[in-house]
Amino acid sequence: MSFLTALIASFRSDDEGQGLAEYALILALIAIVAIVALLFLGTQISGILSKVGTSV
Repeated sequence: MSFLTALIASFRSDDEGQGLAEYALILALIAIVAIVALLFLGTQISGILSKVGTSV
């Protein structure tokens, strides 16, 4: 029984996986925002890049 208690205590004190999950959620949120921004601004950015390409 003490082995089971020690195992549960080690899972409670393991915070390394929690930090990794938080970083993964932040990365996913940034990716979603970038994709949405590209969907709305993609045509404008493409127009600007083609103007720069033709002027060079």
